[in-house]
Amino acid sequence: MNPILEVRGVHKSFGNYAALRGIDLSVQKGEIISVLGPSGCGKSTLLQVIAGLTQPDAGEVQLRGAQVASPTRLVPPEKRNINMVFQDYALWPHMTVYENIAYGLQRKKAKADYIKAKIAELVSLLRLEGLEQRLPPQLSGGQQQRVAIARALATEPDLLLLDEPLSNLDMRLRIRMRTEMAYLFRRLGTTVFHVTHDPDEAFAMADRLVIMRAGAIDQMGAPQDCYEQPATRSAASLLGAGNQLTGTLRKAAGRDIALIGEALVEGTIPAAKGSGDSAHVQSALADGEQIDLLFRPEEAEWAQQPEANSLPVRVVHSTYEGNRWRILGEIGGGQTLAFFHAERLENTERGYVCLKPSAAYLFPHLDER
Repeated sequence: MNPILEVRGVHKSFGNYAALRGIDLSVQKGEIISVLGPSGCGKSTLLQVIAGLTQPDAGEVQLRGAQVASPTRLVPPEKRNINMVFQDYALWPHMTVYENIAYGLQRKKAKADYIKAKIAELVSLLRLEGLEQRLPPQLSGGQQQRVAIARALATEPDLLLLDEPLSNLDMRLRIRMRTEMAYLFRRLGTTVFHVTHDPDEAFAMADRLVIMRAGAIDQMGAPQDCYEQPATRSAASLLGAGNQLTGTLRKAAGRDIALIGEALVEGTIPAAKGSGDSAHVQSALADGEQIDLLFRPEEAEWAQQPEANSLPVRVVHSTYEGNRWRILGEIGGGQTLAFFHAERLENTERGYVCLKPSAAYLFPHLDER
C-alpha cells in the first residue's frame, strides 16, 4: 500500500540554526501519527513543511505519490488537499458555526444539498447540535475546538494536520477531548499528523509515535514500544523516566549492573534506534564507565526489607496526590529519587526501592549542571 505522506531526507535551517536534520518518515492511509518533543525540537517546523508553509532546504515531501515540496518546488497549501487545525482554532469570528463549517465546501463549489447534509453529519458527530447559529466568541473553548475539527473534516482531506490542538483547554477538558478525537478519527478513517509536547495526549491518540530532539528523530514506533523500550536518554526522560541516579557500570555474566553507592541494580542498556548525529543515540557502554540510571516513579516499589534489585532509601518528604502519595527519598551520596506509595511514609523512615531490570535504563553519564 502506498503511503499518503512521505517525508524523505528533509533538512531546514534558519540562518545557522538547523531546525530539521534529515527527517525520514511515512504515514499510511487511516493512520494517526503523533510527533512528540520539547519546545525547539523541530516538530512545528516539520508540520509547516508538510503543510506547505515552509520550503525545505533539502529532501522532499510527497502526498499520494506526488511531490509537493523540495528545494526547487513548493505546491501551495490550498492545492495539497490537506487541512489543519491550529492551536488557536483560527475560526472566522464574524461567521456562525454553520458558516465556519461550510466555508471550505463553498470554496470548492459543492452543491447546496451536499453542504447541508455534510454539516448535519458533522454537527451530530461532534455534538454541536443547537450551536449552528452561534458565533465563535459565544462558544466555550471545547466547542470552538470541535467546530475547528468539523471545518477541517468537511472537505474530506487526504491528510489532517493538528498543531497542539488541545493546549488552550483546561486539563479536565483536554483529557476528554483527546479521547473523543481519537475515537472520531478512527471511526472516520481519517489520516492524521498530530504535533504535541504532551506525552499523555500522544499516547491517547497515536498509532505510532515520532519522538524528536534537536531537529532529528530520536525514536519512532508503537506507543507501547517507545514507552517500554526508549531508545535514547531524551526519549526516556520525555516519556516519564524522571529519576536519574549516577553510578558505575559493572558487567557480569551478560548482565548490565549499575553500582549506585554501595547497591547493585541490574538495568537495561537501550538499543540505538534514533536518527541524526551520534550525540542523540545510545552508544556502547564499557565496564567501569560512569553511567546514569533512569527510571519512572511509578515503576519503583517500596519495601521494608531488602529485595532483589533494590536501593536503600531514607524518606525525606511525602506529598498527597489524591489517590496516592509521591515520596521523595534519599540514597547514599545525597542523590534523591521519587516513587509512589499508597500510604504516607514518615520522614526519616528507611526502606528499599525495588526496580525491574527492564524498566531501569542505563545511559552514559551526562553532567547536566
